Order: sequence, then structure tokens, then C-alpha cells
Amino acid sequence: MKIKMNSKITLIPFLLFFIVFNCKKETPFTDFKYADKPVAFTCEGVNSKLLNEALYSFEDDIVNHYKKGNQNYRLDQAYSQIIRNSTFGRLKLEDMVSKHTSSIFEALKNETDLWDANNPKSHLNYKGSTMNCISESIKDTALKTTLDALISTNSMSPKLFGAPLANKYRNTLNDKNLAMYVALDLFYAKMFDIDFSKVNFEKPELKVDFNQLPPKPEVDPHAGHNH
Repeated sequence: MKIKMNSKITLIPFLLFFIVFNCKKETPFTDFKYADKPVAFTCEGVNSKLLNEALYSFEDDIVNHYKKGNQNYRLDQAYSQIIRNSTFGRLKLEDMVSKHTSSIFEALKNETDLWDANNPKSHLNYKGSTMNCISESIKDTALKTTLDALISTNSMSPKLFGAPLANKYRNTLNDKNLAMYVALDLFYAKMFDIDFSKVNFEKPELKVDFNQLPPKPEVDPHAGHNH
């Protein structure tokens, strides 16, 4: 009974969002920073242009957050960390999300087919058009079979799919359908729980000088002597 009550409480803000948002006039998103990038994701009947912008902005955010000044940090490493941290509830979106990404999220809210207010496991609509495109196009046969089985049995959740996904995080580099899933379910879907009015988007980038040696410990000249 307690679990059901908590689920209802969690869904109330999300349901209110849909009620209020459907009454608002939609403003088309126009701030495309990555329009010159190759098209990574295509899906008939959905806003592919906005989803591509969302994917590229997501990838920039996770690399900028996790690299900690390491200029040789790779995108696949960032995917490994975001998958594990998001799956196990260790994600700190307030420290990761850029202002541009938050604007994209506001636009993604218009894509009502993306979201499911009645899903207590994730706000992502696992049976929507975008997820259908993703599940049909994932290249890895084992991951595709697992995802299809979880969705068809209504068992799908970020945690259940996160386990096999974590072992194949490198696939996100050459399979942007899989990368899109990660971006939507493990990143954007969790933003419904964030109050962006309290987020500081002017965070300075942490710079690390790898040539700087740690200071040598001071040696006590009297150590080891009895006086």
C-alpha cells in the first residue's frame, strides 16, 4: 500500500505538468547549435531535428562534466559513467545540465508522445513512436532482444535495461539509436524532477594542470632525534 501511495504522489506533479502545459501556447524551438552536425537519429513522424539537437547537447554536457579538465577524455567513457550513475541513482543533473540543454528539455516537453504520465518507473513513453524507432533500429541483437522483451511484457525500466547496457556502453559511439535511448531515459526523462530556476548555469569549468606536481611534504629536521 505504501509503494502505491508513493507512486501516486510522484505522478501528481507530472500529471499537473501535462494539464497546465496542454493549455499553453507552444513556442517552436529555434536555437539549434548543432544544425551543422551529421544527422545522428532519424524517425518518421517525430521531431527528429529537435531530438538530434538533444542528443548532441547531451553528449557535450556529459563530456564536459566528467572530463574534469582531462582533455583526452573520451565520449565512450562519459557514456559509461552516465549509464552507471543514472541507473543506480547517483546522477546529479543540477551539476551537469547546461542552459542550452535545459532549453531543449523545455521544447521536448511539447513532444507529448515522448512521455508517459502513468509510468512510475520512468517518464519516458516506452510504447511511443520514438521508442519504437529506437527499439527497431538498435544494432546489437542481444540488446535489441532484451529491450523488446522488457517493453512487450511491461517490465521495462532504466534499472533493468541498464545492467546489460552498462556492459556494452561503447556501442553508443556507432549506434546512435542506442545513444538516443540513453539520452532520453537516463538523462532528459529525469529532468522532470529538477527545478531549473534553482540551477546555476554559470558554473566555471574546472581546469586541471596535469604538469603541476604536488608539493613536497615538509621534512622535520628534528625528526628521529632525541633532545
